[in-house]
Amino acid sequence: MRIFYYVHTGHRIGLDRFRRAATIIKALGDVDITLLCSDYRIAQIARDFGVKNSVGLDVVRNIPQIADHGDKLIFDSEEANPIMLDDMRNYFSTFIRVSDNKDDIKDEKELLISPYLEGENICHAYAIDDTFFVHEPKTIKLSYFFGDDDYEKDLEKNLSFLEGLNPDLQLGFYYFLDYEDMLKKKFRNYHEFEEYEAMIKTTDVLITASPQAVLENLASGGKPIYIQREDYTTNFQELFESLNIPVVNNLDKKQLSVILKTIDNHKYHRAEQNCNKITKFIKENLI
Repeated sequence: MRIFYYVHTGHRIGLDRFRRAATIIKALGDVDITLLCSDYRIAQIARDFGVKNSVGLDVVRNIPQIADHGDKLIFDSEEANPIMLDDMRNYFSTFIRVSDNKDDIKDEKELLISPYLEGENICHAYAIDDTFFVHEPKTIKLSYFFGDDDYEKDLEKNLSFLEGLNPDLQLGFYYFLDYEDMLKKKFRNYHEFEEYEAMIKTTDVLITASPQAVLENLASGGKPIYIQREDYTTNFQELFESLNIPVVNNLDKKQLSVILKTIDNHKYHRAEQNCNKITKFIKENLI
């Protein structure tokens, strides 16, 4: 009986779920888990994130081609419809779902990890790697990380949003080669994909459309500002409101300017260090 962790990744949705999955798998330590990614590229370099075993899949419905009936699955995706979800709950002997939806309802045949819901067989938590809670000197005043995906090149289309700010740029994983070259010329300082963790830890003010980057920078003692992209879920709005994280909608430059003027006096709430809580919940139900 094997344990799998499926995560939805790709050049149109970014790596937020993957970064969360890597955090949880690393925290589980010696538990033998195979990560299933809906993208072969990230599966090939998952070891760089502390994930020992990873396999790329074409689509979510191909999971049974890898896993057998009775195996166990942690599932982090919104791809599956209710019928497919019910099939998976019956196919796997243990089915743990990661949810960001405050209006979600836990099925009796599953277990749930959620930053919003509480109750029996629910782990009320969000995942941030423990390493981000060790604060490092903030040597970068301002950074901008649009996200690991920018298929429509929206960063380039909206460069006026950053006019006069001169932030460092964090490059994403799914950027095109020629696109990266162009962006590097537009920014005074930039950080390659492999420098992401160092950038998060040493940035004082982070402007980003990545929900996971927001949480990690907050844990690192930074001052994150979340950009709500039109093509991204709004599920994190309530969580960020509870942490008093400023949110800018629709790349509103005036809204961003007001936030930046008062950022030094803004009172952020502390991020919770939940890795032990999550791993305890998973181990108790998987092993």
